[in-house]
Amino acid sequence: QLQASGGGAVQAGGTLRLSCTASGITFDDYAIGWFRQVPGKEREFVTTITRGTDRTSYAGSVKGRFTISRDRSENTVFLQMNALKAEDSAVYYCAGSSSWEIVTTTSDYDFWGQGTLVTVSS
Repeated sequence: QLQASGGGAVQAGGTLRLSCTASGITFDDYAIGWFRQVPGKEREFVTTITRGTDRTSYAGSVKGRFTISRDRSENTVFLQMNALKAEDSAVYYCAGSSSWEIVTTTSDYDFWGQGTLVTVSS
């Protein structure tokens, strides 16, 4: 099970850190990805961190501003979001995948946490 938290309302240029905490699973058995969705649009890939070697991948729209990291002692993956823009406003979801590869589509993920809302005002 995954629990996402840390969303909130910030002004453009601000920062937020999202957390995705795992329970009831062996954390290291899964890659963790972050996706986001706005009403009326498809859920889109934001970033992912692989199982094992912690390789990362980012969507072009967030590269250089967002950083994903894994803390095994806390069974948590963090998404540090800096220099936020209004277009980053969305519900953010974390998800787990048993793949060893970098996976970026929703169908690659086996289970999902509930979303956390991020609102960035310009």
